[in-house]
Amino acid sequence: MEQHRVVSREEWIAARKQLLAKEKDFTRLRDRLSAERRSLPWVRVENGYVFDTLHGRRTLPDLFDGRSQLVVYHFMFDPAWETPCKSCSFWADSFERNVDHLANRDETLIAASRASLAKLEAFKKRMDWTFTWVSSGGNDFNFYYGVSFRPDDAGQATYNYAPKSSNMTELPGISVFYKDAGGAVFHTYSAYARGLDMMNAAYHYLDLVPKGRDEAGAHPQAWVRYRDSYGR
Repeated sequence: MEQHRVVSREEWIAARKQLLAKEKDFTRLRDRLSAERRSLPWVRVENGYVFDTLHGRRTLPDLFDGRSQLVVYHFMFDPAWETPCKSCSFWADSFERNVDHLANRDETLIAASRASLAKLEAFKKRMDWTFTWVSSGGNDFNFYYGVSFRPDDAGQATYNYAPKSSNMTELPGISVFYKDAGGAVFHTYSAYARGLDMMNAAYHYLDLVPKGRDEAGAHPQAWVRYRDSYGR
């Protein structure tokens, strides 16, 4: 960690005010960027995706659960894996208790993975999560939205709107959908890779402290564990 000057309270306040001006500029820029995000054109979803859920097989429109907006966290869990991605678990811990708040703002937030519903429910129970987690293993939802990859995709697949460089079969993402009064569903937004940072509250807390994320190295999230696996 870099060495810091130790100064008087008055000098610290002066420096803090200089940074505050930049923070305010960044907040205004973020507000403008968010407005542009909401103004993107939409794509009508024509595919009749069907998912396995605790309440039986449900279509994509069903997953809105009576609301007009749906956010799907693409949770990395290959059907062949026994447990899911640790980093996705890190993100899930961050949104777990926000689901009810979002529901009261006309937004349904769920997770979707290709692993079987039995595996999803077993791990959900272990983590004591309450959010809806559906299996997309019976359709190509995750493939279409660019987070799952087949062996024959080698050299042709894209991730985050660019050629895919890793050999991973699963990668993380978030996709947003809107359902109009007539029941038509539209894809409005998707984000991947570092685009998911803003949905992880823990990272924003780490960004506040002197050591920051402390993730130097080729695998920045190598430190991440399942919430119940850190020990004391």
